[in-house]
Amino acid sequence: MTKTITIDPVTRIEGHAKITILLDDAGQVGDARFHVTEYRGFEKFCEGRTFWEMPGITARVCGICPVSHLMASSKAGDAILGVQIPPTAAKLRRLMNWGQIVQSHALSFFHLSGPDLLLGMESDPAKRNVMGLIEKFPDVARNGIRLRRFGQEVIRILGGKRVHPAWTVAGGVREALTDEGRSEIRRMLPEALDIVGLALDIYRESLDSFRDESVMYGNFPSLFMGLVTPEGGLEHYDGVLRVVDSDGHVLVDGFAPEHYRDIIGEAVEPWTYLKFPYYRPAALAGRNPDELAPDFYRAGMYRVGPLARLNVCDFAGTPRADAELLEFRKLAPKGKHVMSSFHYHYARLIEILFSLERIAESVEDPTITDTRVRSQAGVNQLVGVGVSEAPRGTLFHEYHTDENGVLNKVNMIIATGQNNLAMNRTVKQIAQHHINGHKLSEGVLNRIEHGIRVFDPCLSCSTHAVGHMPLHVQLVASDGTLVDELVRE
Repeated sequence: MTKTITIDPVTRIEGHAKITILLDDAGQVGDARFHVTEYRGFEKFCEGRTFWEMPGITARVCGICPVSHLMASSKAGDAILGVQIPPTAAKLRRLMNWGQIVQSHALSFFHLSGPDLLLGMESDPAKRNVMGLIEKFPDVARNGIRLRRFGQEVIRILGGKRVHPAWTVAGGVREALTDEGRSEIRRMLPEALDIVGLALDIYRESLDSFRDESVMYGNFPSLFMGLVTPEGGLEHYDGVLRVVDSDGHVLVDGFAPEHYRDIIGEAVEPWTYLKFPYYRPAALAGRNPDELAPDFYRAGMYRVGPLARLNVCDFAGTPRADAELLEFRKLAPKGKHVMSSFHYHYARLIEILFSLERIAESVEDPTITDTRVRSQAGVNQLVGVGVSEAPRGTLFHEYHTDENGVLNKVNMIIATGQNNLAMNRTVKQIAQHHINGHKLSEGVLNRIEHGIRVFDPCLSCSTHAVGHMPLHVQLVASDGTLVDELVRE
């Protein structure tokens, strides 16, 4: 008879989920599952709408990173129109997307994971949160707020508001950047650059305290996927797909994102609403399509997001980010990629630095305030695919329309889903190290949660819990005896 540990809900992530740890008769961890308990159905209820509406609709998938859906959706619309958007419109989209990277990564590092990194995994759970962080490290918490505000202000200056700006559209953007807006962004940049420098120092100084975590938090071979520039540079808005393995080999390069279905499949399981995207060539290699095992897709595990983007690119392309990228790569064995998911934290900070440097370049571009920012056209293609890099990883939007632009099919592959296999593997790895079936501790549970937190999963950012989230965990022996129990009120 097996035994089960359930962590429900998982805290300090964006959305609602739970973790189930399955123990065998010997009290050892046999498996672990990361359950997403929400169902929203965006793909289905978008059918019957027009593709023109999709940026505004799909931005509501997420309250933390709506800009990511604006980008992917608008690019899918560009493809349906069959147009090349004005150069300034592309520059402005990039500018907003970098602002999105800054604000989302700042939230993740300072306020979602900062309590663990600065207060400690074993600290009092009543204070291991943003309020405890403010109490003990007020300057750090304040800097996190200011850095996130910078990214939000870039979004507001361009789109009119910080959340769900109705600004990017099929064919370009609605409004140009004003001289006043450019001056405001320029004025805020020095403080933002100073803060990310301090955050990098904090992370490096904390590494000695988390050597064990960096070894066991999602530290296993996998594939990595992300967009790169045609030259192989770090990319967040456009570019081509690249897939690499953990040994440093490039498996796919220069791949057109609109053909993503040739390399990505999607599997489902009855115990979670989150799909399991997988890399098709690895999952199907040497297997008879008619005799596939139910879990065949696990062989196609890959990771996306900041860690993956730094692994797939050859260089960042800005001075300070390139210097940090060299330091980041020292964490990997020679000739290999960084495999520990714990270093998603470091990768986020490097991406913030890169985004700020790119924003600084953009506001000095003399064409950034040009007013031609939209191309006009009708339906020229019945299928459009838009791909962009969200803070959490590669985001795919695929739309099928009729001649009038009314949608009859929608498919969205979200970054968190693409990390699903890796998140499940990470939970199992941490649980196997810490749980022996006899005793639970708050610190152990928090470490397991943090294994999910490193991926910064966005399950449904429009679903919020107010106040302290409850947690009830029971450890039950095979004869039904209650071995240990923890309750958070």
